[in-house]
Amino acid sequence: MEFDQLVRRRRMVRRYDPNRPVPQPLVDKLLGHAVRAPSGGFSQGWEFLVIRKAEDLESLWKLSWNTRGDSTATEAQRRSEAYRARGFWVTAPLVIWALSDRDRYLDRYAQGDKGWTDRSESRWPAAYWDMDAGAATLMMHLTALNEGLASCYIGLSPKTIPEFKDTFGIPDRLHPVVGLTIGYADEDEPPRDLSDRRRPLGDMVHEGRWSDPATR
Repeated sequence: MEFDQLVRRRRMVRRYDPNRPVPQPLVDKLLGHAVRAPSGGFSQGWEFLVIRKAEDLESLWKLSWNTRGDSTATEAQRRSEAYRARGFWVTAPLVIWALSDRDRYLDRYAQGDKGWTDRSESRWPAAYWDMDAGAATLMMHLTALNEGLASCYIGLSPKTIPEFKDTFGIPDRLHPVVGLTIGYADEDEPPRDLSDRRRPLGDMVHEGRWSDPATR
């Protein structure tokens, strides 16, 4: 698919065909493209958790329903049933979670060629380790579309992260940034028309001074 077409066709898909698993060669391609994303100092401070066993997916969905991290069991069950009734996410045969490793960046930028002599996090204007994990996820999102797959970003409540890490045996040093549900789209789900909600480019782009509109 041409890149311009790929970008324009990109969308989040929440319903999948539960009877079509993602072939291993495509899983390998998704991950291979993920690590082609840019990373600060070529730190490559990302790790990926592939979730596709039925029991593991079920554990993930139970965590995901507790979106505020403080839901009662009854509330979580109600939310689970509501999402299942709508077919959201739970039919995805594959989820890949991108995790960031902050220490890889702090170690890398304490090396001589970077000019810093310590590992102070205060030097960083933003969490580049999380940004790069997001960029890797975008690479998988676009690759999925190019390969005839569909995908959608998902996240966790901060309060559920410890349970997520405990459930899947994730080391303390890693932070789960974003998950990507992946599969073949349910053909019954029509694309949504969001054109009336898209902000005009001129409202978002500034040039030279914030008060000056961009030259177009």
